[in-house]
Amino acid sequence: MTTAASNQPTALVTGGSRGIGRAIAQFLARDGFQVYLTYVSRPEEAAETVSSITEAGGLARAFALNVGDGKAVADFFASEIKDKVNLAVLVNNAGITRDGFLVRMKDDDFDAVLGVNLRGAFICTREAAKIMSRKRYGRIINISSVVGQMGNAGQANYASAKAALLGLTKACAKELAARQITVNAVAPGFIETDMTAGLSEEVRTAYMEGIPLKRLGAASDVAEAVAFLASDKAAYITGQVLAVNGGMYC
Repeated sequence: MTTAASNQPTALVTGGSRGIGRAIAQFLARDGFQVYLTYVSRPEEAAETVSSITEAGGLARAFALNVGDGKAVADFFASEIKDKVNLAVLVNNAGITRDGFLVRMKDDDFDAVLGVNLRGAFICTREAAKIMSRKRYGRIINISSVVGQMGNAGQANYASAKAALLGLTKACAKELAARQITVNAVAPGFIETDMTAGLSEEVRTAYMEGIPLKRLGAASDVAEAVAFLASDKAAYITGQVLAVNGGMYC
């Protein structure tokens, strides 16, 4: 892991060790941000992401952090972020799934998904906003999902969390605009990740039939959208939802 540069604008990407989170971390590093990424499991993948960034000439560090643990998040911001780095961007990407049909879904599975996907984003946003407000600058980007916009059978917990994340985005955008902090969401559709790689060809074909562009998205498609919202080019955009879904939900 590289040594932190205190003056370089820093982007914090939760769940940034693999998949969409890894692509986001790499693209933000490409654009000149020092990247701090968090992970819960598979530390070797977090190390691989950091290496890919440093080998390309960027700066990155990885931290084990469960965003669903409010105290751990507060401690992390106090020990690693506040007065340590120039926090410019927060990407709330960390998320989990515990799919199951409604009538069989356990309370714990519902609560766990909302605890990470929604409450975790809320806590990270609150802690980042305290720091960004003092500087009167910041970009906060929440990774929602097309499932939060259109629903999906077997994902009552996940769809609820991702839909609520859009409400959180809009409320925070109104609260933080006076401090020149923008808050937006990106809602990916079906993206090529480790999870979709395990789908059968029949299921993949069924998904693609519902996508006007007739392909699954790439993690880079989502990362480019995030990079745009993190840039000065998006300075007058806040409270918006940027759908990256190939036209499957308009």
